[in-house]
Amino acid sequence: MTREIQLSAGNVSVRAQLDESATASAIWAALPLQAVASRWGDEIYFSISVRLAEEPGARQDMAVGELGYWPVGAAFCVFFGPTPVSKGPGPRAYSNVNPFGRVLGDATVLRAVRDGDPVAIEAALQDR
Repeated sequence: MTREIQLSAGNVSVRAQLDESATASAIWAALPLQAVASRWGDEIYFSISVRLAEEPGARQDMAVGELGYWPVGAAFCVFFGPTPVSKGPGPRAYSNVNPFGRVLGDATVLRAVRDGDPVAIEAALQDR
């Protein structure tokens, strides 16, 4: 089953596909979610009600467009460019995150999101 979400933050809206991980399943089960965006370089993150441990595949180096869950802060993260701890042009999380999906399309549109913007995440309607 393909699980897609619609993430709206400020005036930006993107669609993302979740993978088959336990993290993705837990976040899917918690939808819809509402939060307030925080920016950290080219990453937006926000606390959510889901509480999970670090998975075996957790890592810091991420790809543009990847979704990650940060166990330390119980936060949903979206990476779209370098962060303050990046060692090059790619995104790097502050500490290990559980990767759980990817933005479909151009994730760099999220650069328009600002600290304090409202965020809403819901299951995306499947095109038929």
